[in-house]
Amino acid sequence: MSNQGVAKRRSPKSFLQLIMISATFGGLLFGYDTGVLNGALPFMSAEDQLNLTPVTEGLVTSSLLIGAAIGAFFGGRLADKYGRRKTILNLALLFLLAAIGTALAPNVTVMVIFRLFLGLAVGGASSMVPPFLAEMAPAEKRGRMVTQNELMIVGGQFLAYVFNAILGVTMADTGHVWRYMLIICAIPAIALFIGMLVVPESPRWLAAKGRQAEALEVLKRIRDPKRAESEFKEIQEAVKKDVNAEKSSLKDFAAPWLKRILLIGIGVAVVNQITGVNSIMYYGTQILVESGFGTQAALVANIANGAISVIACCVGIYFVGKVNRRPMLIVGLVGTTTSLLLIAIFSNVLAGTDALPYVVLSLTVTFLAFMQGSVGPVTWLVIAELFPQKVRGIGAGISVFFLWIVNAIIGFSFPILLGTIGLSATFFVFVGLGVAGIWFVYKCMPETNGKSLEELEVEFRAKYDSVEVASEVKNAQ
Repeated sequence: MSNQGVAKRRSPKSFLQLIMISATFGGLLFGYDTGVLNGALPFMSAEDQLNLTPVTEGLVTSSLLIGAAIGAFFGGRLADKYGRRKTILNLALLFLLAAIGTALAPNVTVMVIFRLFLGLAVGGASSMVPPFLAEMAPAEKRGRMVTQNELMIVGGQFLAYVFNAILGVTMADTGHVWRYMLIICAIPAIALFIGMLVVPESPRWLAAKGRQAEALEVLKRIRDPKRAESEFKEIQEAVKKDVNAEKSSLKDFAAPWLKRILLIGIGVAVVNQITGVNSIMYYGTQILVESGFGTQAALVANIANGAISVIACCVGIYFVGKVNRRPMLIVGLVGTTTSLLLIAIFSNVLAGTDALPYVVLSLTVTFLAFMQGSVGPVTWLVIAELFPQKVRGIGAGISVFFLWIVNAIIGFSFPILLGTIGLSATFFVFVGLGVAGIWFVYKCMPETNGKSLEELEVEFRAKYDSVEVASEVKNAQ
């Protein structure tokens, strides 16, 4: 009743805006929880606090990422079974409880356990919010609406860097200042829960579950009447092709065309991480300290990374509805790889000079401009668009699972690599991986811009089924 009351007082456009803002608080939590450790780690590592070594530092960082991989995998399946809205509501509660647990952690073991739980919520949100937004958005606005979640992610990271700098400078003598940094993320968790109380369920999910009247009612609340009726017919046709939509499982990917799409989704997710973005997002303060800044100066300078991420993401959202996904992603990857190459070179050439920290800061800012203005928005958008309704939740979940697994490997190994082979050699590794990512996108990723989700399903089915048939005929000959 409360949902309907809200809808009656709002136009379809404003109600859709409310849905987007409410759901993307999950992205804000994703960003803050992954970014806050950037400034908290130096204080947590102190002997009178958690006394972290490079290995336990990597463990504290990667525990969230391992949890996120698990949350992404099972979150998609739970969303397919119980609905997007209900699952996101439960995630909000998990965010809140885990945030309190990490802030109060007395030792590394407890910290790792609650970071793992926090990761479950982060991963679940990362796999559920973009598909939910994609299912609610009209085709012509889907790109911008889904990528608003990316804006909230980088906005959350920016807020984390700002609060880290404020608390780190004003409370530097307070050893447990990191606890204040961590507890702040309880606030957006509460906002996410309250916001989702007034958000309806996805009409595509309702139709897939046989709740046709409810699906049409939701569409009428977020579309003009004629548009709602025509879109409802499209959804019904798609559901008829997937009569067992409620039984979606890994077995569905046995179909050659779906298997191909799943591999593409996994590949796009992995490419996002091998850019090395989270070496900067998680360890930006340490990188700046390694290049020559003091700890407090690094905390303040790191705000520049957060600020450029937000600005670049806004630019990316503007272009994502005007430029095709594939070339936009390739341009972004060329920019990130070149930036890391220059960091690796100058870390050698300018080692020990006063100029090095400022050069590294300017190049990390350049890297993030390409990453958050292109690679990040396109990655989440393509993952949300690739999969047909029947397997959208599980397909996105599996793709994001691999994203978080690679993220965890990088999060764990980066401080160890930094301490053993140094800044320059570490970034040369990421340069090689970046070149591999450019090749994959150029060779394998299809274009998804300008088509409804149902049209994409028909196109992919025809394209990849025909490829498989042609391959079988060639092998038989």
